[in-house]
Amino acid sequence: MTAAQLRLAIILAGVLVAGLVLLAWTQTWFELVLDGGQKLSVPGQAAAPALSALGLASLALVGALSIAGRGVRLALGIVETAIGVSVMIVTIGVLSNPAAASASTITATTAVSGPESIAALITSTAVGAWPSLAIMAGVLTVVVGLAVVVTGRRWPGPTRKYEVTPSDDSGTPVGAWDRLSDGSDPT
Repeated sequence: MTAAQLRLAIILAGVLVAGLVLLAWTQTWFELVLDGGQKLSVPGQAAAPALSALGLASLALVGALSIAGRGVRLALGIVETAIGVSVMIVTIGVLSNPAAASASTITATTAVSGPESIAALITSTAVGAWPSLAIMAGVLTVVVGLAVVVTGRRWPGPTRKYEVTPSDDSGTPVGAWDRLSDGSDPT
């Protein structure tokens, strides 16, 4: 695999993994049964609101990787790794206390608030597959970040296609105006 193909594969993997984080965030994480038999679905937006910011940050970071130079690639790889660890920490925190993660949804539905009151109201909790997918996406984000750190030095550099290069058009009226703008006085 050439360095350019490796870069493309890692960038596409980063886009895919960021998409997985965002997809998991939009799905139902918990199915609760409240006292009295009321069923309540808790989406990832309510249970783990930080995942949207982390997924979007990862997506933006992968976009920046496509045009970054060598030194910046190393820093971006480290940040991508930190984003992956953060996704895992947030998701594990939600899974460790589903009642607290579901509090806003329960309060909006029942008008009951307070951690003890909310916990007493829940009779059963069923965890969906989406939190597990979010943890897996966090692990894969760490892998993408480490791959950038390890292989980023071998990637081809950014092209000079969009760089502005000074042209020597001093004999034209536009060139004369440009020289005036640059502080050169023709008198």
